[in-house]
Amino acid sequence: MYPNTLTQLSRANPFNAPLFSLQEIEEPKQSLPANGQSRNLAAAAIADSADVSCEFGSTKYYALCGFGGILSCGLTHTAVVPLDLVKCRIQVDPDKYKSIGKGFSLTLKEDGARGLAKGWAPTFIGYSMQGLCKFGFYEMFKIFYSDMLGEENTYLWRTSLYLAASASAEFFADIALAPMEACKVRIQTCPGYANNLRQCAPKMFAEEGVWAFYKGVVPLWMRQIPYTMMKFACFERTVELLYKHVVPKPRADCTKSEQLIVTFTAGYIAGVFCAIVSHPADSVVSVLNKESGSTAVQVLKKLGPKGVWKGLVARIIMIGTLTALQWFIYDSVKVYFRLPRPPPPEMPESLKKKLGLTE
Repeated sequence: MYPNTLTQLSRANPFNAPLFSLQEIEEPKQSLPANGQSRNLAAAAIADSADVSCEFGSTKYYALCGFGGILSCGLTHTAVVPLDLVKCRIQVDPDKYKSIGKGFSLTLKEDGARGLAKGWAPTFIGYSMQGLCKFGFYEMFKIFYSDMLGEENTYLWRTSLYLAASASAEFFADIALAPMEACKVRIQTCPGYANNLRQCAPKMFAEEGVWAFYKGVVPLWMRQIPYTMMKFACFERTVELLYKHVVPKPRADCTKSEQLIVTFTAGYIAGVFCAIVSHPADSVVSVLNKESGSTAVQVLKKLGPKGVWKGLVARIIMIGTLTALQWFIYDSVKVYFRLPRPPPPEMPESLKKKLGLTE
């Protein structure tokens, strides 16, 4: 009986759940490594390579991944502060800032060129801390969940693995980001409130206490967790598809520069999807941090279905470029420090035997 059209489409979807008919066969028992723990094939291959500076999953590996996250998020978000400032102003005052061009011209007219850099300090500090947690914890959770699933299920459910690991990492990353994000938005969207972080943080604390810095953490989770899940899962699967269908030679035969080009391309594609899925929550966060005493539900009702999409074009440009650069910088740090960089996943031999793909 042939599968119907919906089943065929489901099988063709790169983000689908595994749809396989497993065949039970006799397999010779494999002995465990001396330490009693099984190792992922990719991790074992990378760790055993002589061209890496540390073992895959070691403390040094996590620390340097966290450092790569600091550079990739801190530098890129700070570089696009002018665009972010205009985007935030479009979201909180769409009647005055009607477009990206109008937003830039009004800001230059009212505040001068220096006005476009407002909020750079909390942006750099906040997103550096977020990058440390986002990338460092992602690598940690990915290995942790992979060990729980086992080698075969890790391959079959790899998209779900990427989603779960990135969501777990972003939960903690947003707690680190929230205070500086609140300061950044207040500086950028409230003219005359504060000109820099040194003025803003004490004033916010005096007016609203510690809550001023964390009242936006739930909307941040609403914005950043879907964003990060898309960012990592879409990136990982896009890299896999690019090497499989676009790049004319295996990844092992590509130079480091060619691999980084693939990284940048996959990062930009992932960034476009990230911007779309997280934009409504981003609009809520911007308005919430501007207005004292408001709640996320009140802001959502005020903005309405159309209002939450204001500033989307600016955010697609910003996030697409941002995500591509973040992945490029992060992968470059891995190359520079000679960290293990597992290739795109391949089906384990044991699973091929169960599926009858090998003799």
